[in-house]
Amino acid sequence: MNTLLYFLTVLIWGTTWIAIKFQLGVVAAPVSIAYRFWIATTILMLILLALRKPVWPPRAAWRYLLAQGFALFCLNFLCFYYAAKWVPSGLVAVVFSTAPIWNAINGRIFMARPIRPQVMGGAALGLCGIAMLFLPQMAGHWNDNGMLLGLGLAVLGTLCFSTGNLLSSRMQELGLTPLLTNTWAMLIGAAILTVGALALGMPFNFDPSPRYVIGLLYLGIPGSVIGFTAYLLLVGRIGPDRAAYCTVLFPVVALTVSTFFEGYRWNAAALGGLLLVVCGNLLAFLPARAYFFSKTRSQTP
Repeated sequence: MNTLLYFLTVLIWGTTWIAIKFQLGVVAAPVSIAYRFWIATTILMLILLALRKPVWPPRAAWRYLLAQGFALFCLNFLCFYYAAKWVPSGLVAVVFSTAPIWNAINGRIFMARPIRPQVMGGAALGLCGIAMLFLPQMAGHWNDNGMLLGLGLAVLGTLCFSTGNLLSSRMQELGLTPLLTNTWAMLIGAAILTVGALALGMPFNFDPSPRYVIGLLYLGIPGSVIGFTAYLLLVGRIGPDRAAYCTVLFPVVALTVSTFFEGYRWNAAALGGLLLVVCGNLLAFLPARAYFFSKTRSQTP
């Protein structure tokens, strides 16, 4: 089950980068994100009603839901949408792929969870691989005036993503399912975005082009309803640090999509980077007992 959830998340979220690109242009980013989560909230609520599941969260959960709605389903997306204006998409993906490290560190600080050495080692290998994949793409962009601002936004977005992971893990410990918590947290995020856009005078226009509509539906249903439910279920089952390692694979899937739609060309550095990502992935998911045994045996004279 964990393997299915993991690869479902990687496949869906790895292909949302191209759909997000289709959203930029006519409609303001906060409005597009609000549309996305209003669609997702409606579908999730209908699923809860159809399954006859409890719809109203307990009182103890509301502080976590409010925080998750703001961090994960509002600020996180705003940061990455606006970061993409100044930073090449590859660099944004590199920054986002540090999520496993932030999850492990934040889990240790705020929830007293031990940091698994193999997770940090796997994340380090994965980050090296991602760097090899994307460094050629960064050439010529390091001196742009908006680069530092874009990088700062990408880091802030990743921290917001990590915060949302820990909040979901906490609510699952309280016995709440991601299906229920996602419904309300997405509704809260959509409401904040809507009120904020209206306060700033942003028009709630709509782009009827097939490119925009298909991208919006893909982000709202597979990208949000299925993707976030699968991912946050994985967070509850294997922990935020190991679950977040799938973010390291997102750029690999995005590159594969780009090969067909944008003419991306693979080279020796990219293939080497892909190999490092795969090795890091295997290391991150090595059971702690197996990791300890292999390490102990390697130290035996």
